[in-house]
Amino acid sequence: MGVAAVLGGLAALGHAPFNLWPLALIGLAGLFGLYRAALTPARAFWTGWAGGAGYFAVALHWIVEPFLVDIARHGWMAPFALVFLAGGLALFWGLAFALARRMGGRLIGGALAWVATLTLAEMARAYLFTGFPWALAGYLWASSPAAIHAAVIGPYGLTAAALATGVALWLLLSAQHRRAALAGLALVGLFIAAGWGLGRPVPPDADAPVIRLVQPNAPQHQKWDPAHLRVFFDRQLGFTAAPARATPPDLTIWPETAIPWFLDNAGEALEMISDMAGGRPVVLGLRRLDGARLLNSLIVLGPDGSPHALYDKHHLVPFGEYMPLGNLAARAGLTGFANDQGFGYSPGPGPRLVELPGIGRALPLICYEAVFPHDVAAAPARPRLLMQITNDAWFGRFSGPFQHLQQARMRAIEQGLPMARAANTGVSAMIGPRGHISAQIALGEAGFTDAALPPALPPTLYARTGDAPLALLLVLTLALLAFRRGQASRPPSE
Repeated sequence: MGVAAVLGGLAALGHAPFNLWPLALIGLAGLFGLYRAALTPARAFWTGWAGGAGYFAVALHWIVEPFLVDIARHGWMAPFALVFLAGGLALFWGLAFALARRMGGRLIGGALAWVATLTLAEMARAYLFTGFPWALAGYLWASSPAAIHAAVIGPYGLTAAALATGVALWLLLSAQHRRAALAGLALVGLFIAAGWGLGRPVPPDADAPVIRLVQPNAPQHQKWDPAHLRVFFDRQLGFTAAPARATPPDLTIWPETAIPWFLDNAGEALEMISDMAGGRPVVLGLRRLDGARLLNSLIVLGPDGSPHALYDKHHLVPFGEYMPLGNLAARAGLTGFANDQGFGYSPGPGPRLVELPGIGRALPLICYEAVFPHDVAAAPARPRLLMQITNDAWFGRFSGPFQHLQQARMRAIEQGLPMARAANTGVSAMIGPRGHISAQIALGEAGFTDAALPPALPPTLYARTGDAPLALLLVLTLALLAFRRGQASRPPSE
């Protein structure tokens, strides 16, 4: 199990900020070899669980950061959070390994079963228990040219490709079926090389709208401190009013919970923002109350200083923005980190588009919502752009913010849409429809950037079909393997 955990940790090095995807593929190759050596489903389960625990412990070690914001109150929870999260998510891998071992049989069947079950396991963790598709194995390709293929096969197709590459590497290194391994690796080479041509940046049109992204860089331990509230608000006002370095912006975007006031009490502040923007529209995040419900919201501020469009975050962070079993948790004194109103935020009604004057319709994504491929695909119509506002101060300054940005890039590629991303502490960025970043503000810096909005591409194959075709193919593969295994185990008729 120790070797499996180390190999899982090696596989996680493909994610930001390391981006060592060749090493990650070697880690997956080693895990396939250990799966092959596990002769029973029970042994395969523990092999998969250990590999998953190592993988998630390395990929998600940023999860301790929210507990360190108020270390006196919550610091003791940090190691438990990492252990339980990594161990819990590893159950998906353990079950996949066990099922593959039961269904697989010989080498080719075993390889197909391993790729199919582990890909389905990665799909399952995106949906079950509210979902947590962070650090999908398919994102190992995100820093490589092959990332562009997400436009065709999506993140789970990339996951299957990464696992299949691991199988081919193991076959090559183990000297078994070397000719087949070389053929498979040649296909992988073509898969990567094709990305160089298909993934060329898309330049903005000459008359493209210009969007100003504002990044106040408010550390989480100061963000809600009364002594600093006005400092960060004034900083954003100054960035909004600053003269353009070239073309004046058509729209300004502030990050998530950019102002401390609730919507009903923010009239004076909103008028100040509109004045500083010269009457141009401003998008910003703030909190609002709807009766007894607390909502994490985004508004589009019109030239008169009033909200012209509204969106409420619908996919909330468990244990961050709300507590599962909220009433029971509240009686135990447990509340979500990101709120200060009892036991949490309430969800909005779901994905919706907002109209940006002079630009078109945008799909708003607040923070964590950008990590869900199916949430983006659930837009009621195709937007002109994706628009994410976020507060990544919760994620620390090492891996979390960069992984979040990496996943935002994948959403742009999958849909063939540009994304304007405003983050409290970074990384704010303008992302093109093929995942290229044309402008950004570095993590931990305060400032603004004006960026031309890249054009949207025609709907990608993945945007049109989603995950259903791949899921059906994987299920049919497993059904065929199960049928063949049943046929092989049936005694011959007399």
